[in-house]
Amino acid sequence: MTGSPLRRADLDPDPLRQFAAWFAQAADAVDAPEAVVLATATAAGAPSARMVLLKGFDQRGFVFYTNYFSRKGQEIAQNPRAAMLFHWTPLGRQVRIEGVVHRIDAAESDAYFRTRPPGSRLSAAASPQSRPVASRDVLEAAVAQLASRHPDGDVPRPDEWGGLRLVASRFEFWQHGDDRLHDRFRYRREGDIWTVDRLGP
Repeated sequence: MTGSPLRRADLDPDPLRQFAAWFAQAADAVDAPEAVVLATATAAGAPSARMVLLKGFDQRGFVFYTNYFSRKGQEIAQNPRAAMLFHWTPLGRQVRIEGVVHRIDAAESDAYFRTRPPGSRLSAAASPQSRPVASRDVLEAAVAQLASRHPDGDVPRPDEWGGLRLVASRFEFWQHGDDRLHDRFRYRREGDIWTVDRLGP
């Protein structure tokens, strides 16, 4: 798990490029490097967290998809600040990303929805995510009814389902060290400039 200590000189001055490099290495070492903890909070500050899948990232931010009426969707609507945590155990690394979340445009959500397998589209369209359901039978019946209306599997994207983009204002790169002497580096955006600080483990 441990390797050479992580030095400031090892880091790219652009945190997105640094993330991309680590993400590529994680893709060779981890079954699902895109699995990420997403933490949100209510307007009153009550937190919640869950695993989601990162579906893309670029200079605009980090994209994931959900039902906008889900718990995370509603919390983001109330309080758009959120945090992500990637933990790649075989590499002894984690990355924390914090920022503000915005909906992506409908065309981008439509394009992604069309790439999903028909079964996944049916489930996304039929499920009242995060809301009570009477039984699994009720859920399966809703999927079957929707499937009967779209026998070709071409299920349209529901208006309440789509993408969200976290626009990062802070990153932290953490690498495991022996005797808990880990290496931690924080990037903070100040205008158009990223400043980098080493943090105590």
